[in-house]
Amino acid sequence: MEDRRILSALSYLSIFFAPFIAPIIIWLVSQDSDVRRHAKRALISHIIPIGLGLLAGVFFLFTTIFGGAQEDATLFFAGFGGMLLYGLVYLGFVIWNIVQAVLVFRNV
Repeated sequence: MEDRRILSALSYLSIFFAPFIAPIIIWLVSQDSDVRRHAKRALISHIIPIGLGLLAGVFFLFTTIFGGAQEDATLFFAGFGGMLLYGLVYLGFVIWNIVQAVLVFRNV
């Protein structure tokens, strides 16, 4: 019972030290269906911010390359706004993972 709690919470908290590796290993190694479910949810919650970060990075590069040469720097500042928005979204995912780890550790 205690191992289930630790593994489930660890899969969420791995966003700080091994965002992809730990949930995949826990998901593949564990035989418990609840632990596997939490590891899968944690993996998805680690993949989404990375995908959004790639999109935000491409948007940032596009806006800084094409917006920097213009007199109107709207695109240039839109790129920085997009990166700021991405930072807030990523912070939201980190907080969500911490909350899930605490809930799992308390309720499993």
